[in-house]
Amino acid sequence: MLATRGMAATSAPVKARNVVLAHGLFADGSCWTEVIARLQAAGLNATAVQNPLTTLPEAVAAVKRMLDRQDGPTVLVGHSFSGMMVTEAGVHPNVSALVYVAARAPDAGEDYTALAKTYPTPPASAGIVFDGDEGRLSEEAFLRDFAGDLPEAKAKVLYAVQQPFQKALLTGKTTQAAWRSKPSWYAVSTEDRTINPDLERFMAKRMGAKTIEIQASHLSLISHPDEITKLILTAAAQNTD
Repeated sequence: MLATRGMAATSAPVKARNVVLAHGLFADGSCWTEVIARLQAAGLNATAVQNPLTTLPEAVAAVKRMLDRQDGPTVLVGHSFSGMMVTEAGVHPNVSALVYVAARAPDAGEDYTALAKTYPTPPASAGIVFDGDEGRLSEEAFLRDFAGDLPEAKAKVLYAVQQPFQKALLTGKTTQAAWRSKPSWYAVSTEDRTINPDLERFMAKRMGAKTIEIQASHLSLISHPDEITKLILTAAAQNTD
C-alpha cells in the first residue's frame, strides 16, 4: 500500500546518482545485495556500509566516511538499528534524502529504548542472547522473528553471516535528527516481529515521511527488494537544487 501524501512521481528525473546503504543488528552489508543489484541496473552508484556494531559514534563515523567519498547528491538508506546512524549522519551535506526501511528513527537526544517500551515488545527481543558484552540473535528467533518470510535455506545463510553487536551500541543516543531538515521516506513492514509495526508507523508519521507499507517481515529489503528499490529511486528523484 503506497501512501500518496507528498510522494514524488517515480518518473521524475533522477537527481541523486549515489546511494549509501547501512545495515542494523544481526546482519552485515550483504543484506543489501538484492537492492544493490537493482540500483546498479537503474544506473545508480550504490555502496553498503559495514556497520562496526560497536558504539553509535563509531557506527556513525563509518557512515560519514562513506558519505565523504560520494561525488554528489546521495540518498542515505538505513535498515533497522541503522536508522539511528541515518538520523545522526544524514545532516551530511552530500545527503539529499533519507530512506528508512523498518528502521529506528529517533528524535535528537531521544531515548529510543524508552520510546519502544510504549509499544508491545516484539517477539524477536526475547531471542537476543549475550556472551559477555557481545549480543546476537538465536537461530530460532532469527528464522522465525527476523527473517520469517524468507525461505528457510536463505534465512540460514543470513544467520550464518550474522555479526554480533556490543552492548555499548544500544546505549547511544542521537544528537541531531536529520529527518527534520531532509526529505524522508519510510517503508513499514506490516508483519515485523523485530520492531513493532505500530512504532514504525508512529516514527514515519512523526517525521512526515512519504510512507509505504509492505506485507513483509523485518527483512523487507530481501523479501521485497523491488518495492524497496522503487522507494529509494523515488527518493533519488527529488529536486536537490
